[in-house]
Amino acid sequence: MYYFAYGSNMNWEQIKRRCPSTRFVCVASLKDYRFAIARHSRLRNCGTANIFADMGSEVWGAVYDVSDQDLIILDGFEDGYRREKLFVRPNGDSQSPVEVLVYIAEKEDTVPLPNPEYKRLIVDGARRWNIPESYCSMLEQLQAMTD
Repeated sequence: MYYFAYGSNMNWEQIKRRCPSTRFVCVASLKDYRFAIARHSRLRNCGTANIFADMGSEVWGAVYDVSDQDLIILDGFEDGYRREKLFVRPNGDSQSPVEVLVYIAEKEDTVPLPNPEYKRLIVDGARRWNIPESYCSMLEQLQAMTD
């Protein structure tokens, strides 16, 4: 199944550790959704990525081919998130949408900042897959916890 990663799972080392079957497919965008640090991860004890419907916005990420068995493992890491099927546009191409699984959580009102390591995983993943520069810059400007 195709899985769209927009947070720390864009980081190749992390996703391969969690899901050894993972194969990179392409970079893609999800139209009419917005990225935000809007979930409190109990696992990481910091704010983590989430997405919300928002007309005119766009979320970029990596599409991976992940086995059903590895998706079950991934469910354990995505505690509090639910799987949804959505369509993304490979490389931003509106002509060829691809169905993917995306993890989305309920929006939380009070969320801590991400820790520096979590932010690094997101930014490194976005840079590795050559996600558009303007989107990478937005990720780099995310405020993180200080030591």
